[in-house]
Amino acid sequence: QVQFVESGGGLVQPGGSLRLSCAASGTIFFSTYAMGWYRQASGKPRELVAAITSVGTTNYADSVKGRFTISRDNAKNMVYLQMNGLKPEDTALYYCNFKVVRNQNYWGQGTQVTVSS
Repeated sequence: QVQFVESGGGLVQPGGSLRLSCAASGTIFFSTYAMGWYRQASGKPRELVAAITSVGTTNYADSVKGRFTISRDNAKNMVYLQMNGLKPEDTALYYCNFKVVRNQNYWGQGTQVTVSS
């Protein structure tokens, strides 16, 4: 089965930065899939914040555009999310998964990002 292990979250002050990592395993076709970073804040639905295609094309939610950067390393089956200029509203549990909904059969535990002074 596919597994995703997210890491890199933590407690940071507003304006700070974090780099999240996602390690994917259980598939030999990793490089062919579009990937995404999702987050779910307390009391709100899960949302896609950044996505990257198999060829490196990226898209971002308006709320994070200009602050977050998604990248991938296919040789290592890794996806990253560089987060700069963090705001309190970025506080959420962050997940990595395939972007195509029908492939989202497994979710990792996520990594918590808390932005607070």
